[in-house]
Amino acid sequence: MSTMFKSLAAALAMLFVGALLPAAAQYNNFNPTKDAVQEEQLLNQLKQGDRLSGRVSIPDPKAASLIQPQGQDWRNFHQNRLPLIGGIAILGMLLALVLFYLVRGRIKIDHGFSGRTITRFASLDRFTHWLTAGCFIILALSGLNVSFGRMVILPLFGPELFATLTGYGKVAHNFLAFPFMAGVALMFVLWVRDNIPNKLDLEWIKQGGGLFSKDRHPPAKRFNAGQKVVFWMVIAGGAVMSLSGWFLLFPYTVADGVTGLQLLTTVHALLAVIFIAAMLAHAYIGSVGMEGAFDAMGSGEVDLNWAKEHHSLWVEEEMAKGKTPAVPPHAAPAE
Repeated sequence: MSTMFKSLAAALAMLFVGALLPAAAQYNNFNPTKDAVQEEQLLNQLKQGDRLSGRVSIPDPKAASLIQPQGQDWRNFHQNRLPLIGGIAILGMLLALVLFYLVRGRIKIDHGFSGRTITRFASLDRFTHWLTAGCFIILALSGLNVSFGRMVILPLFGPELFATLTGYGKVAHNFLAFPFMAGVALMFVLWVRDNIPNKLDLEWIKQGGGLFSKDRHPPAKRFNAGQKVVFWMVIAGGAVMSLSGWFLLFPYTVADGVTGLQLLTTVHALLAVIFIAAMLAHAYIGSVGMEGAFDAMGSGEVDLNWAKEHHSLWVEEEMAKGKTPAVPPHAAPAE
């Protein structure tokens, strides 16, 4: 009886082992690299600058991108070349302005203040200017933090303050972009008629705008050639900055893929540093660089002698319209 039981157990064991053999054979024949991408193939693909992509089950196919070699070039540009370009443009402009001030000094009103003023810019003009300028200053500072913050702010003030400034700066940059765009558009509507280039601008340029000589100011209407250059730079540059910034705020609306976004960020950043350098020169001339110039966007009233020296043809047009220069309260006319 025991012999029969042992024989039955042995037969069952043989049947069980026989059932497992095909599965074991299948497992032993499995080659995990048979259908996989070979390492050499990956390296060749990277050398050729091709994007490496996988497979995803979510609806967004862009998530399948594993490696984008162009991203390394983009990162190197923003970490190395852009700070160099921005430093040369901005610091170079500051150095040039300091040298100009030391050589030329402040541009004075040749005949002194007359004590009589003429309206240069109305309330809407000044509101538009300061709206755009105020937004631009914050946009510039928060944008410069992206390029220079890790090199300047982080070592000087530490990671906590740097993180706080960067966080608030990002929010300010995103939201103040919209009033900046509105300001640029309003500037165009208000001032484009007086900023059309003409023959007078060539003469103004030939004489250097009177910036390098005393008692010699080329005639100009409401805006001279230098101001027209600034105007069109703000309009054209502001438009490109606004469009590129808009598409960065709302990615993939125009740019198809990460490469398009990288191009937009590069254009946005390069134009920004040039824009900032140019506005430094504009701010210098409109404040400490020229006596009486700030009043134009401050109170809107400029001294009559200043207006005659820098915008003589405009003064003649205003007087022909019957606009008589006023004497401000408590002002003493020059003798």
